[in-house]
Amino acid sequence: MIIGLTGGIGSGKSEVSRRFQALGITIIDADDIARQVVEPNQPALQHIATHFGKNILNANDTLNRAKLRQIIFSNALEKIWLENLLHPIIREETIQQLHSAKSTYVILASPLLLETTQHQMVERILVIDASEELQLTRASERDQSNREQIKKIITTQMSRVDRYAKADDIIHNHGDLAELDEHVKKLHAHYLTLSQQMEKHD
Repeated sequence: MIIGLTGGIGSGKSEVSRRFQALGITIIDADDIARQVVEPNQPALQHIATHFGKNILNANDTLNRAKLRQIIFSNALEKIWLENLLHPIIREETIQQLHSAKSTYVILASPLLLETTQHQMVERILVIDASEELQLTRASERDQSNREQIKKIITTQMSRVDRYAKADDIIHNHGDLAELDEHVKKLHAHYLTLSQQMEKHD
């Protein structure tokens, strides 16, 4: 069984992922995969360097993300080009990692789970939710970004109402870490039961 885990910026997705991981569950992180596919010597990075020119690379041949971000934010066509290149590669790699996972169930953690076709890969959707005020505080502390920047990111993400509508399970991450532990343990027990039921039906 594949659980899709998502939530807005600063909602606590990483904290929740870490707790499931501590319970022995494999976490496939879409952000990690997106980084892996553009590492040096990966075909995707060679395509990017050919398309945008060698100055898109740092001196050590890694991708200059800031420069690339600048280009695609100011040019919609370049953004489309990049997405058309990367999305299929990321999808392939994600499927491969999901299939090779060994835990009773597996979690696909992705901030864009519901905005992309990734939700088609999962059986259930777990949304991590926090109030906008908490999101702003957590994200600005973590990334040392200003609150205005974080606010802009929140407005570009799917609304909380829309996320709620698509969720099978929701963790309200408004309390302390002990409370979060309880939420995760409860859901873990629930997912183990569901996984066993699914295996019986197979």
